[in-house]
Amino acid sequence: MSFTAILRKSASTVTPLASRLVRLGQRDYHYAHFSAMKSQVNLPRKNPSFIVPFLQRFCSAATETQRPSSTESLLRVIESEIKDAQENDDSDLAEEIPKDFPFKIDDNAGQQTVILTREYKGELVKVEVHMPDFVTGEENDGDDGNDDKEQPVQSSIPLAVTVSKKSGTCLQFNCVAYADEVTIDSISIGVSESSEDQMAYDGPNFHDLDENLKKGFHKYLEIRGIKASTTNFLHEYMINKDSREYMGWLSNLKQFIEA
Repeated sequence: MSFTAILRKSASTVTPLASRLVRLGQRDYHYAHFSAMKSQVNLPRKNPSFIVPFLQRFCSAATETQRPSSTESLLRVIESEIKDAQENDDSDLAEEIPKDFPFKIDDNAGQQTVILTREYKGELVKVEVHMPDFVTGEENDGDDGNDDKEQPVQSSIPLAVTVSKKSGTCLQFNCVAYADEVTIDSISIGVSESSEDQMAYDGPNFHDLDENLKKGFHKYLEIRGIKASTTNFLHEYMINKDSREYMGWLSNLKQFIEA
């Protein structure tokens, strides 16, 4: 067989094989292309039920982060109030306790009262001092006439004074301290602690007592330390305590809201 004949036979064998390979490649290409198109066409029909809620949740979350919550608004108000209170705080300017102040002061932070104690000739004198009542003067507008009772238009401090004997009996005074003056509202006699469940007789209205008797009780309290010089200091002291307690209350409130 000549060389030329061998070439012609090889060509006739290779050509059909190449044609089959080309057709197979085209078929695989079209199949792959069709599969890709099919998956792309089906994708939107499978995903809307997932995409729409996701977008809704995303938009809702974005709105919530942009809108200030009620807690954040409350915190801003509290912080503003703390700032104003700090700017107006005069508690650091409190007067020193006078050297002749006759009582020991028991002042606990967070409490609205201060306890004063002293001994006087075998008696225990205890004074419970309450927060001051601030009066603007508007409450007495329109009160005309015939009220002889003293109603000063000024701040005052309620006092509960107890004078105890070693026997266990005590004399209890409900007082109000104004500037340069202490008034007595009522007097009662207490007995031993075992009869606390019984209601003691408070006595008559103090203002209805004989004038000399009223003066005698005022003098009784005065020599035990309940006098104008004491209560005037207490007035300033309790105003400063009120400021301190308010600042502490705001700080505790802020910590609670932030927690």
